[in-house]
Amino acid sequence: MKYARLTKEQFDELHAEFASFLATQTIDKKEWDELKVNKPEVAEQELDVFSDLIWEGVLSRAEFLEHFSKNHIFLFRCFETDVQSIVLKSLNSEVDFLTKEGLQWLSDNMFTDNIEMKTGKKVFTEERNVSIFELIKQGAFLSDGQLFTQINTIIES
Repeated sequence: MKYARLTKEQFDELHAEFASFLATQTIDKKEWDELKVNKPEVAEQELDVFSDLIWEGVLSRAEFLEHFSKNHIFLFRCFETDVQSIVLKSLNSEVDFLTKEGLQWLSDNMFTDNIEMKTGKKVFTEERNVSIFELIKQGAFLSDGQLFTQINTIIES
């Protein structure tokens, strides 16, 4: 597997797409039920192939990611060959960006000495989608890029 198998909940959400995928493999409902019982290893392979196809599509369209921790916020913008980053660090160890209060504190203190802000750019050393998937495995999630764009606009002005 290139990425990771989808969760049961994700498969449930993508039920129609999975049925279409099986149809492209000329596997109907009856045959799928038989595969699960008689050839579970083949059924497992089909689940893995479908999972990788879904991940590949999602990652190919991914542009922005965010990762929040207690004292850091990592914002990413992904391009074809590299990723741009903005890292916000609270210099006040009491602040917790995982709470509503912490985010309000960030808003109030964004451009003060209480926040350390760094920007960076890293060229992908692996395939783009694999690199993005690694960020997701470390806790990042896809976003609309609003926070990245707002902060980047302020930094550039």
